[in-house]
Amino acid sequence: MWRTLWRSIDRFSLQHFKHIINELRVIKVVDKFNKDLVVDLLQSIVEIVTYGDRHDPAIFECFMEYQVLGEFVRMLKISKNSRIEAPLLQYLSIMIQNMYTDNAIYYCLSNDYINSIITHQYQFDGGDLASYYVSFLRVVSCKLNKDTLCLLVKVHEDAVVSFPLYSEALKFAYHGEKMIQTAVRALTLNIYNVGDDMVYQFVTAPPVSQYFSDLILSIKKQCLHLDALVNVTEGRTGELLLETDKIVDDLYYLEDVLSVHESRLSKMISENLISLLVFPILLPLLQLGPSKGPYISAVTSLFVVARLLQIVQRENLINFVASAILYAMFSSMKDGTKVVTNGGTDQANYFVNPLDEIVGHETKGAENFVMNYVHGYLSEYLSLDCQFAGIPYDDTVKERGGILSYIFSDNQSLMLASLMLLLVLAESKDLDYRLAGLIGFRQTETTMQKTSDSSPPHVFDGRAFMMHLPQILRALLNVLATQPPFSVLTQWQTGWFLRKLLIFQEKKLDGHDVHLFNRSYEQSCECLRKELGGCWFDYIPDTLRNEWENCKRVLEESSQCKDPFFALELAYHQHTSCGGIASVLAWQKMIDAVKVFVLHLHLKAFIFRGDPFENPLANLRSSSLAISGRKYVSDLSSASFGSEISLGSGIPCKISFSKIGMRDIYMIPIATGISGKLLLLEIHPLHSKRGVVIAIAPLAGLNPKIDENHPTWLHLQIREFDPTFDEKKSRSHRMNATNHEEDGKWTLGFTNAKACDAARLLILEETNKQRSCVESLLAPLLNISQHITNCLGD
Repeated sequence: MWRTLWRSIDRFSLQHFKHIINELRVIKVVDKFNKDLVVDLLQSIVEIVTYGDRHDPAIFECFMEYQVLGEFVRMLKISKNSRIEAPLLQYLSIMIQNMYTDNAIYYCLSNDYINSIITHQYQFDGGDLASYYVSFLRVVSCKLNKDTLCLLVKVHEDAVVSFPLYSEALKFAYHGEKMIQTAVRALTLNIYNVGDDMVYQFVTAPPVSQYFSDLILSIKKQCLHLDALVNVTEGRTGELLLETDKIVDDLYYLEDVLSVHESRLSKMISENLISLLVFPILLPLLQLGPSKGPYISAVTSLFVVARLLQIVQRENLINFVASAILYAMFSSMKDGTKVVTNGGTDQANYFVNPLDEIVGHETKGAENFVMNYVHGYLSEYLSLDCQFAGIPYDDTVKERGGILSYIFSDNQSLMLASLMLLLVLAESKDLDYRLAGLIGFRQTETTMQKTSDSSPPHVFDGRAFMMHLPQILRALLNVLATQPPFSVLTQWQTGWFLRKLLIFQEKKLDGHDVHLFNRSYEQSCECLRKELGGCWFDYIPDTLRNEWENCKRVLEESSQCKDPFFALELAYHQHTSCGGIASVLAWQKMIDAVKVFVLHLHLKAFIFRGDPFENPLANLRSSSLAISGRKYVSDLSSASFGSEISLGSGIPCKISFSKIGMRDIYMIPIATGISGKLLLLEIHPLHSKRGVVIAIAPLAGLNPKIDENHPTWLHLQIREFDPTFDEKKSRSHRMNATNHEEDGKWTLGFTNAKACDAARLLILEETNKQRSCVESLLAPLLNISQHITNCLGD
């Protein structure tokens, strides 16, 4: 009987739905006693309505007839600290998200029920209610279109006066939880993309428009925090990455909003970007005027502007920054300098300000408003009406201002960061052709045609940075040739810039530049040779193979995809020092030497041949023919922990382990090709002529030394650091190195001093055999480099 009764109840029937609605209607107050019942009723209603929307129109007609959404609103109002808000919002979100028909969506958003739920006075006390609330708002925003948006706004005299969905969401724009921030931004984009004219007017008018200025000021605040991290003496690179990621996320959001292509939104954001972030940064950065507010260091400012232009790729913004940079440089030129005309004659006169034609005229249309901003800002702060001095044709500028002062700075971080900003500008497709002509780093045929047709000849004959290109190239070469050299990160980035700028250079390096590069190249070769005597010489072949591809990838990157974060990292490492002991530092020193050597190979091929080398490391093998010639070589070379091998070539000795105590052992050093290891064996309990391997150490780096006070003791240094070719892990390891990474130490005891010295000599002999094999393996590569050096000398 009970089974028959159970089968007679259909959960998704219209009759059952009416029964649940009536149950909900009789509830007069929601308290702790009936909370669970109310939540169950709400869940059942949502399940049935979702089903009915797709399969049974009568259910949804009942949903509308009984005004069930009104019951949801009533439950919120009659609840007394019963905590039903979160489940109610969750079930509503599920129902609205799964609405299928346009009629159902239209009804749910009408009658002001959703606005009542949005504006209900919730108690956000730090629990998870905020996440459910914002998620609900986001779901509603996903259902907006030009037909439904009008249901959620209040209009008076053809103007939106209230939009709770948008206004309430903005209250969570800077919530501590990242997921809530992301949901709010998705909601705003959903609203902007609807394309409603009255809503655009609402969101761009005060006080609602303050959201955009607050967002830009928030980015500026993050820039200040980032700058503080760059200049601290203690910290972690990870903190820099985390902070830059926050700034980048915000910039991508701005780009998403600008991509809506609504003129009022674009103007609002661009105005705020320029007035609150870009111009305050550029003003002190380019020595254009005093800074207003907190000061941000030059390297951080250069990074922020470059990253901004990479992400927010807008014509007006690109041209504003380019104009400001050019203005600062031109204004630093002295009066009375010579210019060269198309006829080739020198004239010691003033020429027309090259920016006057770009920013000095009235522009029409909202899309060109930033050009007026350039004129307005520069006129107000810098007296733009003053005449510029002529641009000198030669490359002897006694005083450099603006960005030139950073390009020729002794601080490599500033030099590389400023060049990065210039290349981002020069390679932007949105850069005005007249500004591109003034910068001169990149000119397409179309650009040059426009330049020749529409510009005074003397303006573009002395392009702002092209005329300094030889000096810039020499400055980069000086970084490479500095002794002791700058960090590898600096050299790799310098090499990237050198290769990039040489593409712009129509002629090859002159004799002095060739000499600089040759000197730098010889230094890199000498550093690699020194590492053949270091404790990581056995890893050099593998490192060379790995770094060849890494270096090639870095050099061939385009500036459009290159993250200027390296400038911050360089500046950061100037204030910090890496921790680490012995082999950790030795490992990094070897890696750095290989990186620099490979960089010079790539650059030399590009500079003097115009194309990259075929990889000269492709034929290097990780092992070669065994050269020891001693008994049991094949057996020993494959030995691992626990292996049983012959003791015939072993030297008896003793060793004391901290947890095991004194042990009688045999020591066997063995070099096979470029591999080498030291084996410690204990006599096999059943075979007196064989032993069991109880410990293995790499032969390279043992550095055997006899104790001065105990001539029978032999001290060995064991590499404990576990090397990796993963650059991220390696960098993290260097930044977090601690004392527990100290090298291991073994002390072997022998019967007499003669046996101890014989053991030392045997270890050195096998180590030298291993090193000789590595040297012979690298000989072809070193011969290649020497051959190119000789050609340079000729």
